[in-house]
Amino acid sequence: MLFGCRSQSTGPTQQKASNAQTFGAKITPGQEVALAAVLAAPQAFVQKSIIVAGDVRKACSRKGCWMELSTSPDPAAAGCRVTFKDYSFFVPTDSAGAKAKLQGSVELETISPDFVKHLESEGATFNNKHPDGSAESVTFVASGVELTKS
Repeated sequence: MLFGCRSQSTGPTQQKASNAQTFGAKITPGQEVALAAVLAAPQAFVQKSIIVAGDVRKACSRKGCWMELSTSPDPAAAGCRVTFKDYSFFVPTDSAGAKAKLQGSVELETISPDFVKHLESEGATFNNKHPDGSAESVTFVASGVELTKS
C-alpha cells in the first residue's frame, strides 16, 4: 500500500523513571528551538538537526506512524505533523495529550490529494488545503521522541 502504515514495533526503546518513554534514537544534546519559532520560519530549519517540544494533539489511529505536535493543548494552537525517520519506529496510538520532546529536522512539502485523504482517514487535519485537495505541510521528521503522559 503506497500510503499505508506498515507494521512496526511501537514499544518504547527506553523507560525512564520520570514516566517518560523514548522511541527511536536517544535524544542527544543539541540546538533546542521553540516550536513556535520553527512554525514561524520553517525554512530556516530544513535539514538541520534541532530539538523541539510541544503537546501531542493527535496520533495516527491505526499504527502510530505520525502525530501532530502543537504549541499548546488548545485545539486552535499552531502545530505541525511529525513523522519518524526512515519509518523505523512508531509512537502509541493513544499518544494524544502527552508532552513530547523530539529531535530531528523540518521538511516542507506539498502533500498529494490522495495522501491528504489517507491521513485524514487516520485523524489528521489540514488547515491549508488547496482546491484540488492537496495541502502544504510543515513536517518534523523525528529521529527520536520522548513522550510524557500526565
